Amino acid sequence: MNTDRVVIITGAAGGVGSELVDRFLANGDTVIATDVDDSALEQWRSRWDTDGQTNPRLIATAADIAAEESCHQLADRAAEQTGRVDVLINCAGWFPFVPFEEMTTDQWRQVIDINLTGTFLMTKSAVPLMKNRGWGRIINFGSGSLFDGTANQSHYVAAKAGVLGLTRSLARELGDYGITVNVITPGLTVTKAVKDAFPEDILEAQRSRRAIHRDEIAGDLVGPVFFLASDDAGFITGQTLNVDGGQHML
Repeated sequence: MNTDRVVIITGAAGGVGSELVDRFLANGDTVIATDVDDSALEQWRSRWDTDGQTNPRLIATAADIAAEESCHQLADRAAEQTGRVDVLINCAGWFPFVPFEEMTTDQWRQVIDINLTGTFLMTKSAVPLMKNRGWGRIINFGSGSLFDGTANQSHYVAAKAGVLGLTRSLARELGDYGITVNVITPGLTVTKAVKDAFPEDILEAQRSRRAIHRDEIAGDLVGPVFFLASDDAGFITGQTLNVDGGQHML
């Protein structure tokens, strides 16, 4: 089992990201947990720190993944405190609903910046800390909306389609350095943000379309991500791992 890795997780303050932080910390890895909201990140420290003591394997720092300088600063902190990055998990995302004909250019750009450009910037900042080690794992978050489209989310679906293409190209470029690049495509995952944004009839429709007729929860994604971050997945790259309870069978 891989242990003692340095793992960057974006979107760490809540939802899927916080569950990933739990799993890698429990495995004995050092986790650089980042989110745009510093106050939310600090609230999560009480969960990640133990018995009131600061967890020495946790580095929690705010960063705006859509801003190039912020990503560089995060990579610089990783270099200063750990000297390397072994695993990068681009989990952060944003999925507002806007009908296409009402969508402004600024709304389009903001969603593209967070979901696609942020993945590009974080990866570009982290790769130099990986490539000289001859081992690395990059796991990007796509979306099951790629497979059938989602009305009123054309900016989000377009961004996640871009993440898929970026993943495949990076897999080609980074393979000689022992770095794998893969993408996870979750179904609609019932986090607090989803509960707040989606009515119950939509959640029920999702359950009914799956082979496994229940809500998808954040914990359903932790094992697949952990696998792709391991030596066991060392010959898997440029691939899409669909985790949606059998809604789409590819």
